[in-house]
Amino acid sequence: MFKLGAYNTLIIHRFTSVGAYLGELDAEHEDVILLPNKYLKPGMKEGTEVEVFVYLDSQERPVATTLKPYILPGEFKELEVKQVARVGAFLDWGLEKDLFVPYGEMVERMFVGEKYLVGVYLDEHSNRLVATPRIGRLLDQENLTIYQGEEVDMKVYNETELGFQVIINGKHGGLIYENEVDRDIEIGDELKGFIKQIRPDGKIDVSLQPLGVASIEPNAQKILDVLNASGGTLGLSDKSSPEEITAKLGMSKKLFKKAIGSLYKKRLIAIEDFGIRALVQNYTPQGPKHLRDKK
Repeated sequence: MFKLGAYNTLIIHRFTSVGAYLGELDAEHEDVILLPNKYLKPGMKEGTEVEVFVYLDSQERPVATTLKPYILPGEFKELEVKQVARVGAFLDWGLEKDLFVPYGEMVERMFVGEKYLVGVYLDEHSNRLVATPRIGRLLDQENLTIYQGEEVDMKVYNETELGFQVIINGKHGGLIYENEVDRDIEIGDELKGFIKQIRPDGKIDVSLQPLGVASIEPNAQKILDVLNASGGTLGLSDKSSPEEITAKLGMSKKLFKKAIGSLYKKRLIAIEDFGIRALVQNYTPQGPKHLRDKK
């Protein structure tokens, strides 16, 4: 039997005025599914093997196509909204019939022309392929294929108060804690990371840095390096404009404020009227020199 929502290799059994009927290789006398005329190619004849994608057409009938969908069940991609209706949204996924997002699956209002990160699954009740932005429900936290310390591929799919939720190796869900983020991150970003901890309940903590590196994050160290190079002072503060911070440090104001907050808590800098001042000279993760400057 052919598989819905998947590629199938079938053979042409016979031709009709509307297209070719395809069946499995060992089902010589059973017409199974229609490949419409517009997808037929020169040279196709009875007995020709054809790789097709099978899904339900607008009348909920199984149909074959030689077009390649942008996304398959178990994958996660950003797709553009083509239409929004009372029952849900319809996404462009490269096929003639758009991909449906039921209203109940939405986590926010969707707008035509905007792209949203979604996953796809085969609905058991309707046999329809359905898209959902509720990524977490499609991730497997039981059959883990990762280990602590492993370098992994990640895709960011949500931001919470704790940090950024990510898809790990296209299969599992993990979390990068907010206080460990050293760069600007957006939904849909693809990153490299490291498995920091696998908890008994299946939750996974992920780090952007290899395990065992120094606790001071890169943006904070960058500020210390600039302070060291400029004689221990830097005329920037949380009141500085985003443009001025980016021009001098190459980072966003959000990351700058986070970095100086971390340095202040570690008593590595003082925050003064003119900006910030180093309290520790030539700090490095390998060996800080605790040489306190005198006011």
